[in-house]
Amino acid sequence: MLELFKRSGVPFEVHNSHTTADAPQTVYHIRKVFRELELQGIKCDIDYHSLGNGKRLTMWNLIPGKLMPPTRIARYCCSVLKETGGANRMISTGVRWDESNSRANRQAYEVLGRTKKDAIGITDEKMLLTDNGDIRKLFEQCQLKAKTVVNPIIDWRYSDIWEFLKAEKIKTNVLYECGYRRVGCIGCPMAYKARWKEFADFPKYKEAYIRSFDRMLEVRRAKGKGNQWKNGHDVFLWWMEDDNVEGQMSFEDFPELVM
Repeated sequence: MLELFKRSGVPFEVHNSHTTADAPQTVYHIRKVFRELELQGIKCDIDYHSLGNGKRLTMWNLIPGKLMPPTRIARYCCSVLKETGGANRMISTGVRWDESNSRANRQAYEVLGRTKKDAIGITDEKMLLTDNGDIRKLFEQCQLKAKTVVNPIIDWRYSDIWEFLKAEKIKTNVLYECGYRRVGCIGCPMAYKARWKEFADFPKYKEAYIRSFDRMLEVRRAKGKGNQWKNGHDVFLWWMEDDNVEGQMSFEDFPELVM
């Protein structure tokens, strides 16, 4: 997409939201690319989120605050850590129909509407402006956040992407050379079973999630919330959809998920 924008002649800036759950290789790649772009006169920005008290907002202190792990149903991490920038701007993303069998609605334009405020304190639009949505359009508009989104490669196939990258000799994140088809937050529930490989490759992130889940349980107990887990490791196994967890909890055990 960067190469396409350079060729188009359309003025553009590049923005990255630092989620704190990205692989080190991803962070290093972003910094390297941003340095190269800035030398070309292209403005680049990395957003480090703040709690407002001098401390940074991270995935690890967000989870205890939300009293539950992020899931495919409640992707509060995307809303808080990825979607806070870009107000009053045209936003461009790299989402593609080829990424999901369920992205079948191919209308060209959509206006997003308001949904109910969820129980974990986030008011979402009808569709989150992330790459995790099942139905995405070429153009999208969010009136509440004053954003218009364009997805210029939405009809590109996986093979189209790599043929273009190789033909143009574009350097990519080294994780793609390590067998990764998707590069995002380590442990993202949208990665499904691929998360097991991620945590095998990055065990420190597994430890960070378990520590965060331990703190989450402490907060839940302090608030008198129901809980059947012994510790953060049990939460981790549930989160990874491992059926062999003593005291396994279902989504119905989380009133926070009720919309």
